[in-house]
Amino acid sequence: MAELLKGADVVAALNGRMIDDIEILRNRGVSPTLAILRVGERADDISYEKTATKRCGTVGVDVRNVVLPADVTQETLMQNVLALNDDANVHGVLIFRPLPRHLDESAVCAALKPEKDVDGITEGSLAGVFTGSGKGFAPCTAEACMEILDHYNIDCTGKRAVVIGRSLVVGKPVAIMLMGKHATVTVCHTRTVDVPAIARNAEILIVAAGKMESLTKEYFSPGQIVLDVGINWNDEKGKLCGDVKFDDAEPIVAAITPVPGGVGTVTTSVLVSHVVRAAKNRI
Repeated sequence: MAELLKGADVVAALNGRMIDDIEILRNRGVSPTLAILRVGERADDISYEKTATKRCGTVGVDVRNVVLPADVTQETLMQNVLALNDDANVHGVLIFRPLPRHLDESAVCAALKPEKDVDGITEGSLAGVFTGSGKGFAPCTAEACMEILDHYNIDCTGKRAVVIGRSLVVGKPVAIMLMGKHATVTVCHTRTVDVPAIARNAEILIVAAGKMESLTKEYFSPGQIVLDVGINWNDEKGKLCGDVKFDDAEPIVAAITPVPGGVGTVTTSVLVSHVVRAAKNRI
């Protein structure tokens, strides 16, 4: 039976560190504040907004909610982004994506100041990840994977790591961050030949395939550490599932993150920690 790498334990550790920092900030007259900018009424955006707001409240980070209609103009949206850039009382900004199709998402991301980009969507933040400069903020989900590995004392040095998925949200940044921990990394994608064979050879396997339960038993081998980034709603089972078919992997591998209760749980706390760090950077 595999060890479950539960996100709740990682969150508790992150919260403990943040609370101390927040107390120091408030003693200096600084109230760490996250602005959440949402366009429209997408159910998944609203759900994450509620989760993020609750998580902020747990540690004492303030939240400002900016909600715009789905048919908002590009000009109005840009004005809101620029206003948040200029607001000294806002330390971090979360912009929900994807935006409605009539909006230029690239322009919106480019307009956000990197020092307020707590979800790693600007080129400035991504440059910090890829150069290893430490500037800016990594995408929260990618950093959540690193927090899990660190919390459970999983040493990446010299390990064979395989990342399935090459998005800028998870795959590419998490591969770079694994290399920063001295792992030897292979990135698989839709054009990769014989992904199961490559995955079986991994000692650390991070899955961001974007397809529900697409990794079945032929992808796994004994002793592996598996981080499942996927979050998918399974209508047949009436519950959330990952990209990994858990019942296939769990009897084989050494450790695995559950879905729900794994990477996604930590992602929100990483977002909050970025807000706190952004506030500290301003004093």
